[in-house]
Amino acid sequence: MLVSLSVENFRSFSSEETLSLVASKRLSGSHEDHEVPIPGTDEHALRTAVIYGANGAGKSNLFKALRFVQNMVMHARAKSASTGREAFRFAAEELGPSSFDLQLVAGGATYRYGFKVDDQQVNEEWLVKITSNGREQTLYERMTDAEGKVTIEVPRRKAGDKVAVLASLGGPQNQTFLATIRATLEEGDIDADIAAVMNWFTEGLHLIAPNESIEPIGHLLSTDAGFLDFANQFLKNASTGVDHLEVVETEITAEDLSKRFPASVVHRLLKDLEGDEDGTAVVKIGDADESLIRRKDANHFYDITVQAAHHGVRSGALSLSKESDGTRRLLQLVPALHKAGKRETVYVVDEIDRSMHPMLIWKFIESFMRSCAGRSSQLIVTTHESNLLDLDLLRRDEIWFVEKDASLSSRLYSLMDFKVRKDLEIRKHYLQGRFGAVPFLGNVDRLMDKAID
Repeated sequence: MLVSLSVENFRSFSSEETLSLVASKRLSGSHEDHEVPIPGTDEHALRTAVIYGANGAGKSNLFKALRFVQNMVMHARAKSASTGREAFRFAAEELGPSSFDLQLVAGGATYRYGFKVDDQQVNEEWLVKITSNGREQTLYERMTDAEGKVTIEVPRRKAGDKVAVLASLGGPQNQTFLATIRATLEEGDIDADIAAVMNWFTEGLHLIAPNESIEPIGHLLSTDAGFLDFANQFLKNASTGVDHLEVVETEITAEDLSKRFPASVVHRLLKDLEGDEDGTAVVKIGDADESLIRRKDANHFYDITVQAAHHGVRSGALSLSKESDGTRRLLQLVPALHKAGKRETVYVVDEIDRSMHPMLIWKFIESFMRSCAGRSSQLIVTTHESNLLDLDLLRRDEIWFVEKDASLSSRLYSLMDFKVRKDLEIRKHYLQGRFGAVPFLGNVDRLMDKAID
């Protein structure tokens, strides 16, 4: 679970802003099934957060901050490469390093992980475990000096411990120590705490941009019969017009592959097919479709496609690329509902309202909350959809706003910062501007009158 995210000097965030998913004790008794205990503390984390803001306010930059941190953890960098950080650009003078600090729950324990980074190097990095009574145990701490020398302190390590040996070498100045560990050590050489945090970033955190799927849909539908049944029922019940999905397998030749894809894609595809246990690889084609290729032996390839069948359509099933944007978007997100109750995952969806009907978005979030009961899965979304401002669906501490101030810096705040009655119609007051985070339209009407004249 994500407990909190603090960001400073990144894109539209100049000073430190924090998204906290710690449940407010002032709301005791409100949607208690939305809370999950945080190990090592007497507090609880929330299962969801919904973030509002006008266009350009910066809500998607929280998503991009998490993606930046995830990339810094997962990927080693070329020696001469920059860090790729994007600093706040509207300050009168340089603001220094960008800072990221996360509190998360992984493997049944609570950790704090973060780093400070400039354009060329990771200046500081830390990993801390929260033990009983909220005490902090430093797992490692890293510093990079002005000359680029990396020093990593790893307390309480046994002689010969490979993480400690790697730490003594320092590592590249432009990549995190977690990325160095991941690129250098075998799984069995990494202790349980560091492995749990790394696994949270690689397997437990799913970031879904407006044009992305949670998982390759074709592969999931063709290999998981349970998910195929679930997706069929959900699409049917959601009145999409789709009666059921069909997985179609067609034999093709190696020559067909060469005609269909560029040589570089074919080379990567064949390499992926050799390394995959079931001989299957996915090729993404634009935003709407994906190609799934299966290899059963050295000379036999099969193109696996997913089609949508409709009642009364004489031409049979249609390719998913022919379906509406809303149906495809819903299908991209459905894996979260199917898997939320089976594994502990954090889903962060940017612009969840893209192409989806307001009632369907409401139902999706409500269904997610029910599906992950008893689990520590989370759903964090950015949206403009005001119909979600419903205290029957969400708690006040699950509703967040982003707004830019006079310095063009994004500010993040919660509905908990306002005194509101339990029976207040939140949506109406939000659209009236009481909570901010709505567009200021200025003299648009006057401008249009002049244009008409």
